[in-house]
Amino acid sequence: MDSKALAEKIIRILDSKKGIDIAGIDIHDLTTIGDYFVLATGTSSPHVKALAEEVEDTLAKEGLEPRRVEGAQSATWILIDYQDVILHIFTKETREFYSMERLWADAPRMDLAGLVTEE
Repeated sequence: MDSKALAEKIIRILDSKKGIDIAGIDIHDLTTIGDYFVLATGTSSPHVKALAEEVEDTLAKEGLEPRRVEGAQSATWILIDYQDVILHIFTKETREFYSMERLWADAPRMDLAGLVTEE
């Protein structure tokens, strides 16, 4: 699966579990750390943890294991590194504090039409 397809799959999984404010950021022209960031917000630490577990469990069934996972203990910001796609799941306060969208303002955003449920 290519990195864009993986990012899209992760976005769909997050949406299916009621992830909030999901975003995809195309970083491949700006850095060598990966091709895409996927960002999502959970309503609480347990929700952040549930979102992370759902992504890991679903992708593991397809043989995709993360290179590393960080932040699962506190569950205010969980980072899951799938090499070319790096997933960040935050609580609302943590996402506002770190402001990843502002830090990566020069990076194009993925079009999420058809990937997330319209509210």
